[in-house]
Amino acid sequence: MQHEPNEGTAPPLGRRYEVDGRRLFLHRSGTGGPAVVFLPGAGAVGLDYLNVHQRVAELTTSVIYDRGGTGWSDPLPLPRTAAETATELRDLLRAAEIPGPYVLAAHSLGGTYARRFSQLFPDEVAGLLWLEGLHEDWDVHMPESMRLANSTQPLPDLDEQQLQQFRAYFSQMFATWPDELRELLVERHLSTEWLHSNNHQRSNVPELAAEIRAGGGGPDVPLIALTGVGIDPGQALFMSDEELRELNESKQKLFQTFADSVTRGEHRVLEGAGHSTLHTDRPDAVVEAARDLLSRLR
Repeated sequence: MQHEPNEGTAPPLGRRYEVDGRRLFLHRSGTGGPAVVFLPGAGAVGLDYLNVHQRVAELTTSVIYDRGGTGWSDPLPLPRTAAETATELRDLLRAAEIPGPYVLAAHSLGGTYARRFSQLFPDEVAGLLWLEGLHEDWDVHMPESMRLANSTQPLPDLDEQQLQQFRAYFSQMFATWPDELRELLVERHLSTEWLHSNNHQRSNVPELAAEIRAGGGGPDVPLIALTGVGIDPGQALFMSDEELRELNESKQKLFQTFADSVTRGEHRVLEGAGHSTLHTDRPDAVVEAARDLLSRLR
């Protein structure tokens, strides 16, 4: 059921639907199926993917949304289990009358929720578009200093210089967005509320990985995994060049292994793409992968 937003808090695009007594933001474009659903990373929101969403909508129904407790969805306590978050997404898609099965386009932390969705609702997953989604076997392939237990530490409060660096980072990231939307997203991303949400929602990452490992395998559906091997500007603020190179090498091994784990899996390495900015650094590659998945499914 649609719930009319309060004045002054309405999302700039899309609408909110009531799910279990709270309002969740969703924006859909395009027609046909299977629908491609973008699952944001930690610290990201649905409208961060507007550039690729609009282009995928030329191919099929495309969906961007905000998880509960993030973006333009109602606040709730964080962190949450992968099952809670995956079930929330399924209920939201039903409320918005978007039929499955779906291609789940999972970015970063969104990968854990896509994996759990696949375990819980295997018949509702047509394929996976893996945008460096977080995989439960991360620690198997990463050096000790980059293991999941180390990722739960809250990011430090930003000083004035760092705020300006992040302002420039987000302004560049959303350079092709409409002016008013770009300015709104930049300000929201730098707000205390959104920064704290980022810290909270990723504070149980080791537990999420354990939950997925305990959940068994997912369906054997077509998968295209994308790995960026460029320098991520956000990560570069906190990691050395050597650490970034080591991270990129380990990611390639992890996502190649993931692609090899399914019958119709493929791994593509993207030069010049950072982790957080993969979809803005190489939007053509993301759209091409979505098109290829849809062609195989049809």
